Amino acid sequence: MHKKIKIILNPMANMGNAWRVARDLRSITEQHGSIDWSGTVYPGHAIELAKSAEGYDMVIAMGGDGTVHEAINGLMQIPEEKRPILGIVPVGSGNDFAHAIGISTKSEHALVHALETEPSTVDLGLMTDENGKKEYFDNTLGIGFDAVVTIRSHRLPIVRGFLMYFTAVIQTILLNHNPMQAKIETDTETFDENILMATLCNGGREGGGFILSPDSKMTDGIMEFIFVRKVSRPMMFRLLPEFMKGTHRRFTKQIRMGNCKKFTISIDRPMYIHADGEIYSGFGSNLRQATFEILPNALRVVRG
Repeated sequence: MHKKIKIILNPMANMGNAWRVARDLRSITEQHGSIDWSGTVYPGHAIELAKSAEGYDMVIAMGGDGTVHEAINGLMQIPEEKRPILGIVPVGSGNDFAHAIGISTKSEHALVHALETEPSTVDLGLMTDENGKKEYFDNTLGIGFDAVVTIRSHRLPIVRGFLMYFTAVIQTILLNHNPMQAKIETDTETFDENILMATLCNGGREGGGFILSPDSKMTDGIMEFIFVRKVSRPMMFRLLPEFMKGTHRRFTKQIRMGNCKKFTISIDRPMYIHADGEIYSGFGSNLRQATFEILPNALRVVRG
């Protein structure tokens, strides 16, 4: 029996390349019964499209990490017993969540795999800010430095992929070297840190090639956290290739890592936050506290 499937396409992903990819994939979808296509036209639209997918067997997010992030936040508003399976066709710039779950970067292979493979579950992270607003994240959530990197990457229309994020990192080291005094409470410890960056990891990679948490798994019921303490600009440049190789953990004076199931952070200035590469609170925000928790086996996803 054919499944009822909705494809949510972000036609502007990867500088508009997603539209061309989708056009070439139409012939595959025509062989699989009732498949509806929906295109996003404004930020947050994929949330609405996924939320309205109750009654479908599967939702396929065709775009980048932002499209997947929005689709998940829509799907999680559907009651669990009616929630569609998530499939992914990665056609964005970073595709870090797809990488974490082993999805092919070849679009035709990813689509066929999504349509023909049984799902399994993955964990999700859930943020609740000081105002009670909630946001799910599937891969990484960053506070401080890497959130500013994300903001800057969105302002670089000429380059794409890993080069886009790498360029934004260089800009942020030079222009936004702003340490924060943070108070952190997890389910096992409480401590203070003077930090440039705090990142929570469900998956291990962000920015298309920065391996923040090499041991992270999306099925183990825990989050990894990583802090870059207050360091000089030259040290940030020294750490940059280490993050690209995933070998930064040996810099124990500059970096602190651990794992938890729940995490609360309060800082002495407004927090800049990205969730899966999507800006949650940017310049002009006054958010100063948030709590995060891991939700084991929260969503059925077609993995690689």
